[in-house]
Amino acid sequence: MATFLCCFFLTAITMVLLSRLTFCEPNEIDHFFCDFTPLVHLSCMDTSLTETIAYATSSAVTLIPFPLITTSYSFILAAVLRIPSGTGWQKTLSTCFSHLTMIMVFYGTLIATYLMPSANSSQLLHKGFSLLYTILAPMFNPIIYSLRNRDIHEALKKCLSKKPGFLR
Repeated sequence: MATFLCCFFLTAITMVLLSRLTFCEPNEIDHFFCDFTPLVHLSCMDTSLTETIAYATSSAVTLIPFPLITTSYSFILAAVLRIPSGTGWQKTLSTCFSHLTMIMVFYGTLIATYLMPSANSSQLLHKGFSLLYTILAPMFNPIIYSLRNRDIHEALKKCLSKKPGFLR
């Protein structure tokens, strides 16, 4: 609950500052959705305070949880390496690596999107990173976890074996 309230409060500060901006022509954003950086660039007033506070809040929301999560996974990895059984070790490691992969994709793209100086990054790169963390990471999450299920493996093999040239 504390994490949610902290993130809500930090985001609310940024949104209040963003709502006080005035906007000029053109009023079209070259992006997949109404993201912060492209929206700020449409403003015809000084946005340095809004951008600085947004950078600080983005840093807090991404750079604090990310090392905490990776540190907890390093403790989990250390505990897994002490497991004597080979099969238990393998199952646990695959679960950890699945989780860690999604965390790296999600936080890596968030950090690259919101903490990279906007003057040095291209609009296309920003759009690509935004696509990764808003659509691909949430979409791949259930797929990665489903592929670990033995029933899903069997159904996938059965489905692909019906197609000519697949898994014969």
